[in-house]
Amino acid sequence: MPKPYEPGTPQPPGSSPSNRDDDLPRRPGRVHIAARSRGADVTALGSLALHLPHGAASLAVVFAVSYALGRLTGLPWWILFGSWVVSGALVFHRPCERLLARWLFGLRYPTPEEDERLRPVWREVAARAGVDADGYQLWMEESDEINAMAAAGHIVGVTSHSLRTLTPAQLGGVLAHELGHHTRGHAWASLLSLWYALPARLAWRVLLRLVALVGRLPTGAAAVVIGVSGAVLVALATATYGLIFLPLATPYLVAAVSRRSELRADEHAARLGFAHQLIAVLHQECGREESRRAAATALGAASAEEGLVARLLDSHPDVHTRLHHLQAHLENRR
Repeated sequence: MPKPYEPGTPQPPGSSPSNRDDDLPRRPGRVHIAARSRGADVTALGSLALHLPHGAASLAVVFAVSYALGRLTGLPWWILFGSWVVSGALVFHRPCERLLARWLFGLRYPTPEEDERLRPVWREVAARAGVDADGYQLWMEESDEINAMAAAGHIVGVTSHSLRTLTPAQLGGVLAHELGHHTRGHAWASLLSLWYALPARLAWRVLLRLVALVGRLPTGAAAVVIGVSGAVLVALATATYGLIFLPLATPYLVAAVSRRSELRADEHAARLGFAHQLIAVLHQECGREESRRAAATALGAASAEEGLVARLLDSHPDVHTRLHHLQAHLENRR
């Protein structure tokens, strides 16, 4: 999900932005429309690959639970195990997506007035990209931020503040970025990675709670548990040539891939004619950040600098990086 957007005006490559961006210009000529242009670029595939260790751990956890439940209930273990394996297909099932949109992402349907403003802009953006606008579901998020999101196979969400404050051209830039996440496979790959890593993460939390209980055991019993656990860990590390520790680095690698996917979504919006909008947005985002820091300083609050670890775990590139790539795109099109 991208960080906040602000005004700009779509311009033909090589031209300078005009002073008017109230209207979203129509794209001339005939456009080939596909039902959806869903693919998977290198960042989507990279995200899936980085979650393979978590997926393998989840397979082991689900297999153990399925086998145990099968022994207790008499139900074949492979039914439970197989159901979970194929459950990822639900990401592309419309009724399940509606549940995700409402309960996981906190979205709602647009009101008639909101739909009247949102849908024409979305149709124009989809036409520029050569996809069927009706192949995706438009949702609203109650928020005072200028933001939007792409999720699952068909979800496109926009904040109510974005719809109220942005002109059609500006809103088009926001939606073009989100459509880029869909057409390049970022949205479905992210949700699939999250879903298939969930059992392993839950098992890890349970393990951490069990470790916390070790401290309450008598000294002798705690020493035995720690010794056995350490031996098992060393054996696993030796058997896997240290790959068991790979998940420790995964959050940093996933964040790096996520930052790259944001740049690719920016590139997609720029190719549809929205580079100037995004550049203007990022400049204004810099201004908002400076205003917030100035306000915090005026109130006597210390201005905390983002640490190295926080920057490495950030899912979005910094503003200057995004500006650099967008400006390079404009220069290459001239």
